[in-house]
Amino acid sequence: MFKSPFITKNGLLYFSQIPNQQNKYSSLGTINHICFLFLCLAPLLFFGQEEEYVEWESNSKLTWRDFKGKPTNTRAAAITASGISYRFSTLSNGNDIKLDFKVSTYFYPNQSWYQPSLCDEVILGHEQLHFDISELFARKMRKQLQNTRFTKNVKAEVKAIYRKINKDLSDFQNRYDDETNFSRNLEQQLEWNEEIAKVLGRN
Repeated sequence: MFKSPFITKNGLLYFSQIPNQQNKYSSLGTINHICFLFLCLAPLLFFGQEEEYVEWESNSKLTWRDFKGKPTNTRAAAITASGISYRFSTLSNGNDIKLDFKVSTYFYPNQSWYQPSLCDEVILGHEQLHFDISELFARKMRKQLQNTRFTKNVKAEVKAIYRKINKDLSDFQNRYDDETNFSRNLEQQLEWNEEIAKVLGRN
């Protein structure tokens, strides 16, 4: 019987970008989500330095005070950086591989920012839902890791699950922005808020 040390995997940041609504007609066709632009060294590291983070909690929501970065794009009203990270260890007995894992959802305040003159509580709610959607897919990953029978190629198998989850997360985040028109379609925004809250048990 052999127990491997914990393996901390790199987390991928997901950047949600809200177009500057003052320029919505000229920029709408070119402003899109920026997905997975930066590779973290670990949940607590960013470019070699310790990175502040907020872990997703069911009884806590973001406020504008959590957005501590400096605006870097005048065509955007707000940017949210969030992502899924995981670590795991294995316990093996012959061909029987058991996985002990932790999957976490993080928001990165110093990589997230907003322009106060362009933002309101509707946009804040829109950004919160991007964070919530990341948690939704973290739960999908937890369930898949729990239900998968792993082999001695466990590292590659976990990595493949992680990549597929992130691909599905990206597609879902883009669909969310498309259907809500970056929060401009208030009716759709409220429907998404209700549906995701229901799935996450926040109602």
